[in-house]
Amino acid sequence: MTATNPSTTTRPQIGLLLSAVLLVYLGQMTLNPIIAPLSREVGLAEWQIGVTISAAAVMLVLTSQTWGRRSQAWGRKPVLVAAFALATATMTAFALVAWLGMTGVLTGTGLFALFVLLRGVGFGSAIAAVPPTAQAYIADVTSDEQTRVKGMAGIGAVQGVAMIGGSVLGGVLAAFGLIVPLLAVPVLLAIGLVLLGVRLRREAHTELVEQPPRISPLDARVWPFLLAGFGMFTALGFIQVITGFIVQDRLGLDAQTTGLVTGGALLAAGVGMVVAQGIIVPRSSWAPPTLLRVGSTVALTGFAALIPDAGAAVLFVAILLIGLGLGVAMPGYTAGPSLLMRREEQGGLAGLIGATNGLTFVIAPTLGTALYSLWPLLPVILGTVVMAIVAAFVLLHPRFRGTPAAIIG
Repeated sequence: MTATNPSTTTRPQIGLLLSAVLLVYLGQMTLNPIIAPLSREVGLAEWQIGVTISAAAVMLVLTSQTWGRRSQAWGRKPVLVAAFALATATMTAFALVAWLGMTGVLTGTGLFALFVLLRGVGFGSAIAAVPPTAQAYIADVTSDEQTRVKGMAGIGAVQGVAMIGGSVLGGVLAAFGLIVPLLAVPVLLAIGLVLLGVRLRREAHTELVEQPPRISPLDARVWPFLLAGFGMFTALGFIQVITGFIVQDRLGLDAQTTGLVTGGALLAAGVGMVVAQGIIVPRSSWAPPTLLRVGSTVALTGFAALIPDAGAAVLFVAILLIGLGLGVAMPGYTAGPSLLMRREEQGGLAGLIGATNGLTFVIAPTLGTALYSLWPLLPVILGTVVMAIVAAFVLLHPRFRGTPAAIIG
């Protein structure tokens, strides 16, 4: 069944969908500056935090395409409201568990299991619904390459804003104690839940797709983009979780100062992403292959600069370049294959992209933290090598030498 394009009947609510992405990622990013010092405060090893993040990634892999397809079959509002309700509940419970860990009431295996269940399985399942729903919606209401690339860049831009806001919020609130940013997260998610419940329209029945098809990752239209995206997010996964450890160990900081400085480092990445997706991508009018080529090259420069221990300034510049490069590349990765898909395939594609992103975080954070325990430079070097392979792939593969002439369907 091919439904009527909603853009022809009602004004699209792209801004509201982007607000939902902003709030859910703001909640996630607020935790990032404190996750390393929190783990040490409650007595968890680096690898246990890696497993927690990987558990969330497993849920992204398992549920993203289902969420994306359901958003076309059931409607955006039911999917997003359910996701935000689950996220709010699990992160409220996570804040309580973390507080019990900091006070010594919960320790050891029990604490670790609850971290995995709440931050990993629960929150991972919830956040898996949001980007695919937003991506499928934008693909549904845009009708040309330039508009779609800008729309997909908007998703990345609000993620970058969330990285900036979360880095600032998490770092500043950490100065008042690690429990404060933990409590801020469910508040942000509850605001999103109310906003979506009140403001988001339900689609008319004629706008829904009864049986959205499942998209194969081996589809010739899709797999080169997925492979490039998998490589980019794998490289990022090796260093994202260990950023706090790098900051603390290279600069010799205590737990609370580490939260503040790590927030500053993540802020640099967010600035790079916002500049890329809020300014460079919309103004350049580059096609998806060009975005991938330029972005992967810039990101590779950042990864390479992160290898030497050259002080705080170089560390911050390296992370800024990584954010800038990935920010340029990501709209090419998400918009490129969508230009080759029919309308009823967009939900499945968006979910497949989300699952691919999640798959990289199944292994990379756990492996990155484990390798960091063996030799702190090892995960950084490995991330650099993976990024170099991606840059070579998008430069050489035939799929990235041309641009789709028109949207199908």
